[in-house]
Amino acid sequence: MHSDDVWIKMLNKELKYVHDKSFMERHPNLQPKMRSILLDWLLEVSEVYTLHRETFYLAQDYFDRFMLTQEDVSKNRLQLIGITSLFIASKMEEIYPPKLQEFAYVTDGACDEDEILEMELILLKALNWELCPETVVSWLKLYSQVDSLKDGSNFLIPQFSQDTFIQITQLLDLCILDIESLDYHYGVLAAAAFWHFSSFDVVHKVSGLTWDSIESCVRWMTPFVRTVSECSQVQLKDFKKVAAEDSHNIQTHVDYLTMLVICFLFSCSPVGVGGILTPPKSTEKPLNQ
Repeated sequence: MHSDDVWIKMLNKELKYVHDKSFMERHPNLQPKMRSILLDWLLEVSEVYTLHRETFYLAQDYFDRFMLTQEDVSKNRLQLIGITSLFIASKMEEIYPPKLQEFAYVTDGACDEDEILEMELILLKALNWELCPETVVSWLKLYSQVDSLKDGSNFLIPQFSQDTFIQITQLLDLCILDIESLDYHYGVLAAAAFWHFSSFDVVHKVSGLTWDSIESCVRWMTPFVRTVSECSQVQLKDFKKVAAEDSHNIQTHVDYLTMLVICFLFSCSPVGVGGILTPPKSTEKPLNQ
């Protein structure tokens, strides 16, 4: 398949797989913070079971799109929907996904195996078996690879810095916990995060996106960037039975809920919402010290 065809296919997925923060209006008994708590827990479960970042982001997409198809879901169903989303995602992405009983076990008795299997069928039908979106992290990997590619190198072999990649993914992990993130296409979210670690020139080169198309997201993301930069820098972890070259792809978890509170404080502060009016010069790299 020609590279242009691949690009068009990815862009078409952005239109096909619709996510929208308005789903919360369909569920009067739910609050945005409940989604944040659930996704934070799924991040933690993903690290415990050494799941890939793509697996978590598939689960996040399944959950958000499923909720858009439902009405008046009660809060005591959220954990079941969340763990079922991760169960399906792991079967889509992992070579050796955890067994069903492991997903039930991690809920500490809140969900049994039969309930997960029953919810799996409900969720698959609601999503019309459309389970292959381009996630935020798949866009980020593409941008990172295009940026770092050298002439004559194999495109399928990662060339980018693992350390930079995990800094950006931590930013995206934090951002995705905020329901406002659903205002943006996944490709735009990844591009805005990439911009904060590089420059507009680089983002335009790897994504083709204009400044107008990412400016709003860049501004919205600024308090998250400040929060991440003021926390201790994330370190590449060494996972047993995971090859060193794949370690950056394994999902990790930190105290994101506390970081989210800090982020909110920054966003309410005049300093925190300063933003940038115009694209910086290509030599300006805010977080690449």
